Amino acid sequence: MAGHYESMKNASTTIRVALLVSGLAMVFSGCAGDSAQSTPATSPVTAPTSTTADKSKSTTQTSAATPSTTASGDGWITLFDGGDPAKYFRGFKKDSFPAGWSVRDGCLVRTGPGGDLITREQFQNFDLTLDWKILKGGNSGIMYHVSEAANNTYDTGPEMQILDDDAHNDGKDRLTCAGANYALYPAPKGIVKPVGQWNSIRILCNGNHVEQYMNGVQICSFDAGSADWKARLLASKFSKFPLYATTSTGHIALQDHGDEVAFRNIRIKPLP
Repeated sequence: MAGHYESMKNASTTIRVALLVSGLAMVFSGCAGDSAQSTPATSPVTAPTSTTADKSKSTTQTSAATPSTTASGDGWITLFDGGDPAKYFRGFKKDSFPAGWSVRDGCLVRTGPGGDLITREQFQNFDLTLDWKILKGGNSGIMYHVSEAANNTYDTGPEMQILDDDAHNDGKDRLTCAGANYALYPAPKGIVKPVGQWNSIRILCNGNHVEQYMNGVQICSFDAGSADWKARLLASKFSKFPLYATTSTGHIALQDHGDEVAFRNIRIKPLP
């Protein structure tokens, strides 16, 4: 009986060890996307909260809801979730999806020269969410209301900056650091995550009203065309860009600034 009991005891111990190892493997597999490696892995979007960073620009705290994983019934369109990016994106002033952008571990990555990406569809009022991650010293951006009537996406489309604030020269100015509405509305310090970590953003555009969020914090809230906005525009380099922010409908653009940048969980909800 003693020998039989010992055999049962050893078998029970083996099963418990196997279950423990299996559980640890699942935990570390789910955390892979949060490592500081340059190869990203897919994980859910972190929903922005109602924290307001730039209180001088907004008096109302706004909750940034994250879209569901399926688009049916809730109005959200999944522009990219690890599948074929050419379904919803093409090159700026191109009919096809450009070389230099590829899918790596479920993420859309700028891996070489290819030019900016734009959505095949144009949007007027919308709620956009996505995650981005960049390498050391990197620079990129997200533009909206982009027109192909100009030579560059930033000639027409306002930009939410993507940047390594610590290593890039633009990080020295709050107007051009990560999360800023480039050159017009600054982003507060301490919101962007270190290089190698994912940053979650939201851009809400409804008529002239625009709100930008990063990692749960409202970066800015403004009305395009207001006296404040016009003054900021005149003080910026965009005062010399005649087509800048002149269209109410346009493409969403992901910028090729010459650096590797990764995107995932790109979703948009068109608004009335």
